[in-house]
Amino acid sequence: MTTSTHLSPEQLRTLFLFEELSDEQLDWLAERGRTEQWAAGSVVYSEGETATCFFVLLGGAIALSRVLHGDDVEVTRTDQRGVYSGATRAYLGDRVEQRYPHTLRAVTDAEFFVLPADDFASAVGTWFPMALHLLEGLFIGTRAANAIVNERERLLALASLSAGLTHELNNPAAAAVRATAALRERVTAMRHKLAMIADGRLDGTELHRLVELQDDAVQQAAAASALPALAAADAEDAVGDWLEEHGVTEAWDLAPTLVAANIGVPWLTSVADTIGEDNLGSTVRWLAYTIDAELLMGEIDDAVTRISGLVGAAQQYAQLDRAPQQTVDVHTLLDATLTMLQAKIPSGVRVVRDYDRELPPIPAFGAELNQVWTNLIVNAVDAMRGGGTLTVRTGRENETLFVEVADTGAGIAADIRPRIFEPFFTTKPVGEGTGLGLDISYRIVVNKHHGDIRVSSEPGDTRFLVCLPIDPEGGQA
Repeated sequence: MTTSTHLSPEQLRTLFLFEELSDEQLDWLAERGRTEQWAAGSVVYSEGETATCFFVLLGGAIALSRVLHGDDVEVTRTDQRGVYSGATRAYLGDRVEQRYPHTLRAVTDAEFFVLPADDFASAVGTWFPMALHLLEGLFIGTRAANAIVNERERLLALASLSAGLTHELNNPAAAAVRATAALRERVTAMRHKLAMIADGRLDGTELHRLVELQDDAVQQAAAASALPALAAADAEDAVGDWLEEHGVTEAWDLAPTLVAANIGVPWLTSVADTIGEDNLGSTVRWLAYTIDAELLMGEIDDAVTRISGLVGAAQQYAQLDRAPQQTVDVHTLLDATLTMLQAKIPSGVRVVRDYDRELPPIPAFGAELNQVWTNLIVNAVDAMRGGGTLTVRTGRENETLFVEVADTGAGIAADIRPRIFEPFFTTKPVGEGTGLGLDISYRIVVNKHHGDIRVSSEPGDTRFLVCLPIDPEGGQA
């Protein structure tokens, strides 16, 4: 950095920020300010440092950036003469922490008019007292409102996802509880029936054969596949008739269980040949309880697997055990988000996954991309009002990976389409939307991942396209 002489009042008046000031005010600025020259690539000031100066660009190009989760994200770049940055909040004094909110870099050789922060605060407070009060109220009020709205947005999202996850977990958990209670009854009944069979004084060979039949029944139950409704009904009729013919009580209660395990008349005939007619009823019921127990254990296994899958999806969605940035598979993120949102997707909405499985993993902030998918999917579902098709498609164009979320809703009117990414803009009724979802998504995709997000819409076909660079270091997006 090099420092040169003061600017003259006439030179200061050429800057749009000072053009309406009086001669006395310009003299005051000229006396207290100075010019500084910075070489291309220099850091003029860094985010978090004490804000000591107010900078006005006289020439060259600059860039402002912020550190987000360890990543340096450029938020603006300009070469407009007269733009300003630095200690812009000095007029608030000690009511706010006086630190630079971002990092200022010289993209090319740049020159600035520099005014000490105390002098800038004094000028604003002395020359524009009414404006000072308005700015104070605007800044403090906006900060408080933003904090409330952002917190509300996070809480609503958390509550919605928590409700969805609780609902999804409740179904398999309740199924496991029901199956466990039924299993306990079946095991108790198996013990009683086995005692009755033993009272029939089966010899060792017959009892050994009976255990073999039990093992065979378990294997058939494990390998059985569901029959079509008509075929299952015919099979149950045949089994029920056979059981009644052989004097087995509750034949029509036993038939569905036996058929579900792919057990038919030939298998039952072999049981009758093994243990005889006297013990047939007790034996068949004992074997039916065995099959029931096996089927119930399968239900419990399925329920616990679903619970484990939901917990895994929640962990994947929140990225709780992962670094902020890592190499991610977008399909894993999309599937986790769809799982988390399952309760919010009406039964009338058909979900289509059209994935290009050849896509490579990409370096990204997984939890924040999940927030993007959430916003886009929820908006798409809301647009369809309970019925339609939600399509999530992935693909590749050159060095860019894309994720497309499409819906068959009414579409976005052409006159509001340019505004949908504006903060606080929403088409939802008051109280149903904050207008921050797409703004947040835009900043995550564009500012954080150096990608792009686009929209095309007509009635029955609205598509949001998120483009992400496969190799961010390559500079292509």
